[in-house]
Amino acid sequence: MAKFFSSALRGGVCLALFAVTSAYAQILKDDAQWAESDVPNPPAFDVGKLVTFDVPTSPGLVYGVDPAAIQISREDGVVRYVVVATSPSGARNVMYEGLRCATGEFKTYARYSPDGQWKAAPNAEWRTVFGNMPSKHALRFARAGACDGAAAATTVDILVSRLKHPNYQSSN
Repeated sequence: MAKFFSSALRGGVCLALFAVTSAYAQILKDDAQWAESDVPNPPAFDVGKLVTFDVPTSPGLVYGVDPAAIQISREDGVVRYVVVATSPSGARNVMYEGLRCATGEFKTYARYSPDGQWKAAPNAEWRTVFGNMPSKHALRFARAGACDGAAAATTVDILVSRLKHPNYQSSN
């Protein structure tokens, strides 16, 4: 009897390992075929309509997004948004970014200059949200509701609702 359970357990472990390996291979295959769609121009934003989210690693800064400036692309799965970081003195840093939930990466496309113009970010490239950066705002935005595990939120309304209810916990 013990021999039966032992071989059944080994068979179950092998089956589970095969399933995990197959799923991982599918992700790698899908990722190799992934291409970013054309990035729209930075949308207009209104600092008076920001929905804020907590970024504990950046004390003193308040981060927010204007719901009207959030776009969820069904073509490439990227959540694009304008994020505004405001200091206690009122200084603002405004960035147009993309978040790729499937890989846990973000990209800064452009920065808003004090003269009211968008300036393309030099060397814009996908970076991990888990990296050792001064700000982890992209990670917090993902966890606050932009991502549902490895998938983007299904609608902007759902994403905004999650941001407004900070007790929301994603599966990230």
